[in-house]
Amino acid sequence: MTNANPDKTLRKFRRERAIGRYVLNPVVKGLTKLGMHTAMATELETIGRKSGQLRRVPVSAQFDEDGAWVICQHGTRSGWGSNITDNPNVRVRQGHQWRSGVAEIRPDDDVVARGRKFGRLGSGMVKALETTPVSVRIDFTD
Repeated sequence: MTNANPDKTLRKFRRERAIGRYVLNPVVKGLTKLGMHTAMATELETIGRKSGQLRRVPVSAQFDEDGAWVICQHGTRSGWGSNITDNPNVRVRQGHQWRSGVAEIRPDDDVVARGRKFGRLGSGMVKALETTPVSVRIDFTD
């Protein structure tokens, strides 16, 4: 997404980060703890670039035989996007199984076309919440 007003993009990022951090992420984590999984979200585990601690965030993923595609709605401005840049070794939950993989940010991928593959609702969510979206490819290593 190209935005002529960087201040507006930064305000949107801060608003969307707060909604994710304090509303959406806790709801998905709570459902996961109850054993309820949704097709709209799975968990991605990265290693914190500053803390070295494991970090889990809910993401929408499109799985195939060799890995998964994820859209990082805020690019490397997001915590998990920055974590992947620093350490691409990740885990992603596929159903009830955790899969290990290597993540790569793919700025050359058509993020709009990729978003359409997430279905109408998923695509709409990405569009509504994005600031600087970028595709991320996770290739399984297990």
